[in-house]
Amino acid sequence: MIKKSVAERIEQVQSPVIPIVGDWVKAYPGTLSLGQGVVFYPPPKPISSSIQSFLEDPLNHRYQSVQGIDALLEAIQKKLFDENGMKVDAGGQIMVTAGSNMAFMQAILAIANPGDEVILPKPYYFNHEMALRMLGISPRFIEPDDAMLPTLDRVKEATHDRTRAVVTVSPNNPSGAVYPASLLSDINQFCREKNIYHISDEAYEYFHYDGSNHFSPGSLPLSSDHTLSLYSLSKAYGFASWRIGYMVMPPHLMPSMRKIQDTNLICAPVVSQYAATQALQIGRSYCSEHLSTMDRVRRHLIGALTPLAPWLQITPAKGAFYLLIRLECRQHPLEVVRWLIEKHRVAAIPGNAFGLEKGCYLRIAYGSLKTSTA
Repeated sequence: MIKKSVAERIEQVQSPVIPIVGDWVKAYPGTLSLGQGVVFYPPPKPISSSIQSFLEDPLNHRYQSVQGIDALLEAIQKKLFDENGMKVDAGGQIMVTAGSNMAFMQAILAIANPGDEVILPKPYYFNHEMALRMLGISPRFIEPDDAMLPTLDRVKEATHDRTRAVVTVSPNNPSGAVYPASLLSDINQFCREKNIYHISDEAYEYFHYDGSNHFSPGSLPLSSDHTLSLYSLSKAYGFASWRIGYMVMPPHLMPSMRKIQDTNLICAPVVSQYAATQALQIGRSYCSEHLSTMDRVRRHLIGALTPLAPWLQITPAKGAFYLLIRLECRQHPLEVVRWLIEKHRVAAIPGNAFGLEKGCYLRIAYGSLKTSTA
């Protein structure tokens, strides 16, 4: 039998680790999964009760604008101004997407050609690395400092003629680190000077602890022509399965982005856009009211793990809902994950999925835990 060919660029992409770990969890009923990044709370109740009126309008079941429905674009524009300090044109700079993963992939399609490079600081979000390889773009990795942060000098060293963008994720997945505003500002200014893009993934913008604050590079003067900002409602509003997010882009990219979105999706699911509009009207206070519980869980985990030093080290984490730990052992992290599931019924994600090949790292996602289950 002749073997059917498979695209080489896809075969070279790492297999998504969360489904692999998920299959192991299913094989051992009762396993506590600290793998996937989800929150413990549902979407706001008023959204569920308002969906019926949406369904009853026949016009809502038709295709809508490629960029997003007007009400949502206006709500996003207001939110960006009030919370992120960004003054943007709703019709010329905002596009609603089916989650921020889609926003990232479409951004890369718009700014880079096969053979180009995009700088990914380690630890990177694995879906970013996977998307780049799928599109024939070479990820250019830079090693982090001891706090799991990139440095401007290393970004500069990694930049050359084929570089098209630098990616930052703050608060960070997988480390929970919050990038200082000064670092993000320096990277953004460097990108402007080099005529390359700064892609700022801000999916965890509301998840801050210990007095840390969020900073959006898109709020900087002279940043609008080279900064792409990515946002998600999956975390803050418990919308993971609704697949809704958005991006802010330089105006000159909108014609290209409209081509990509129309081909790839036509428009984000309209029912999710309607729900997102309702969520933004309720506002960030919905997420904020759950942060105290999440912070108690975070502190409990840190308190329980800290005494295990020096065999276990925790990366300083003041954001998102992840802890990145390093174990003093010689086993491959994926082997450790399987052992934890089989012997202790607890699941985590191996650090090598995030580019951490030196040492045995694990990512613990605690967003799904309540104080009673931590």
